[in-house]
Amino acid sequence: MGRALDDADAGRRAVAGEPRPGPSRIAILLYDGVDLLDSGGPYEVFLTATRLAVRDGAQPPFAVVTITPGGAPVAAYGGLLLTPHADAAAIGEIDVLIVPGTTDIAGALDDKALLASINRLREHTAIVASVCTGAFLLAKLGLLADRAWTTHWEDINLLARTLDPAGARRGVRWVTEGAVTTAAGLSSGIAMSLHLVDRLAGRELAEHTARQLDYDWDPAGRSRQHLS
Repeated sequence: MGRALDDADAGRRAVAGEPRPGPSRIAILLYDGVDLLDSGGPYEVFLTATRLAVRDGAQPPFAVVTITPGGAPVAAYGGLLLTPHADAAAIGEIDVLIVPGTTDIAGALDDKALLASINRLREHTAIVASVCTGAFLLAKLGLLADRAWTTHWEDINLLARTLDPAGARRGVRWVTEGAVTTAAGLSSGIAMSLHLVDRLAGRELAEHTARQLDYDWDPAGRSRQHLS
């Protein structure tokens, strides 16, 4: 039986209010037109964090999978074909759902199967996160109402027409409010994912992962180049 997404679900390895044994399950939702860096960046972060932890003798902290509505391969922006691990309808309980963005915002917002998948998955996860324009999909489903949020700097004003402009956060890599985390543009998905590693497995592993990726990560989430 699924459960509604609630702020109380967010936290360190908490699912339905109780810690679960084993690795945190991370699902990255792919769809036609999805941005490669939005989806591949987070995948690499959780993959690397797990490799480093295991290399140091710890249990795997994360199990990361890619999913699509219906389970079929999709074509990312630019035409690269992506084959998912599983159908979004068949993965069961997860700890984090990541919704990457796209340059075709209107097309994604009109994709009923994509929206239905997110709406169903939100009932089976503790944390929902978006990267870049993936925030538009969360907003469409009401997940950003009365919350602080961010998206690509180029699109903040556009999204603010739908949401309360007071909730917009500029000059940051990500924003976390309860069970929902939104990242700014593109490579900010890497920064946000390191934040989630920090939140779910600890600062030491997050910093170790950032070093391994040769990525300049600020745990406070500040943007190195504030564009508005």
